[in-house]
Amino acid sequence: MTEDNKNSQLDEVQRQLLDRLAKNDSSGFKQLLGQLKGGVNFVDDSGMSCLAHASFKGNREAVQLLLELGADINLNQHGADYTPLHFAALSGNTHVCRLLLDAGIKPGAINSVQRTAAQMAAFVGNHACVETINNYVTRSSLEYYTQVHGQQKEPQIPPTLLKNFHSFVTEINLHPVRIALNVQSLGLLRILSSLRKTLALMCEKEMQKSHDLNELLAFKFHYQGWILAELIRCEEQFKAQHKDKPAGEETGGEANKNEFIEVFVKRVLKENKLGQLDYVEYTIRECAREFPVRECTIFRQIATQLSASAGPPALTVLRNAINGMRGFVDESSYCSTCGAEKPDKKCSKCRAVQYCDRECQRLHWFMHKKNCARLLAQSQNQSQSQPQSKGNIDTAELREELSKLTA
Repeated sequence: MTEDNKNSQLDEVQRQLLDRLAKNDSSGFKQLLGQLKGGVNFVDDSGMSCLAHASFKGNREAVQLLLELGADINLNQHGADYTPLHFAALSGNTHVCRLLLDAGIKPGAINSVQRTAAQMAAFVGNHACVETINNYVTRSSLEYYTQVHGQQKEPQIPPTLLKNFHSFVTEINLHPVRIALNVQSLGLLRILSSLRKTLALMCEKEMQKSHDLNELLAFKFHYQGWILAELIRCEEQFKAQHKDKPAGEETGGEANKNEFIEVFVKRVLKENKLGQLDYVEYTIRECAREFPVRECTIFRQIATQLSASAGPPALTVLRNAINGMRGFVDESSYCSTCGAEKPDKKCSKCRAVQYCDRECQRLHWFMHKKNCARLLAQSQNQSQSQPQSKGNIDTAELREELSKLTA
C-alpha cells in the first residue's frame, strides 16, 4: 500500500468508486456501489462528495443512481462552497443539472467567489446549463395551482396534468411555435384559457415577493401567457371562419380538430420581403409594452434594446434577457420552424436550412418552398466555382511537389 493510501480516509471500495467516476466507467461504478458499507455520503481527502465528483464528470447515470441511493445534495467539506450543481454547470451537462434541481438543490447558492451555478456556467460558455437553471421551477411550487382555493369549484390545473404543466413552464425554448407545439403535445389545449390565467397569477405572485424575487421568471410567465392569449384568439378566429361547416369537413376528421395550431404556426413563420417575421416582432413588442411592472430591471433592459434603431430581432432580445446573454459569438444553428438549438435534420434538397424533425420541416414548407430552388442553385454555383481537387497524391508525387517548392 502506498503512503498516500495509508493516510487516506477512504477505504478501498470508495477509492475505486471515485476512480471509476474519473474514468467515466459507469459499468464498473454500478458494480462497486453494491460493495459500499457506509452508504454514498462520503467525501474524498479534499472534502468533495461522491455526488460532486459524478456531477463534475457530467455522468448522468451515476448522478441518478446516487440520488436514488440517498446522496446528500448539500454535502461538501472542501471549503470552496461549490455545490454539485456548480460542478454540473461546469461540466456542461444539462441533464445532470436538471436531475439535481429536481432533487431540490438550491440554484441560488453561491460559492467562495460569490458566484451561482448559472454564473459559473456562463463564465465557461455552457449556455444551455445557464438556461436550464434560470428557467427552473420546482414541481412542488406548481402544486398550489392543482388545488381548489377559496370560491373555486375546481383547480386551475387538473392534478393529472401537473407533470405536463411543469414541463411546459420549465421549457427553455421561447419561440412562439415551440410554445404552441408544446401545448399541443403535452395535452394542455383543453385547458388553454385556465393555463393562461394561471401564468398571469404566477407572474403576479413572483413580482409581489418581498425576497427571492425572480424578475426573469416573472417576465417569462407573462410572455408565455401572452402567446397563449394569441393562440386563443387564433382559435376563436378559426372557429368563426368554419362555424357553418360540419365537424370534420376539410379538416380530415377528429384527428385534425386542432388545425388552428397550424394556422397560428404559419402566422408566426410568415416572412416579409426582407425575410423578417413581422408577426413575432409585433407580438413580442406588445407583450413587453403590457408587462405590469415597469420599474423592474428586466423591463427596462428589454424596452431599451427594443427601442434601439438597429437592434437585434425582438425574439433575440427576449431570449437574451430571460436565458442570459451569451458571452461569445453565437454560432449555434437553430431549427427554422421552432427555434430549437442544434437541430440534426436538413432540407434534403438544398441542405441550407435545418429542422428538428419532419413535422417542423412540413410546417415550414409553405415558406421554404419559395427559396429552396434558389438556395440549391447557389450551393451548386459555389461548388462549381471552387477549384477541383486532383484526388489523392501518392508519395512520389508529393516528393516532386516538395522539391519544386524548395528548389
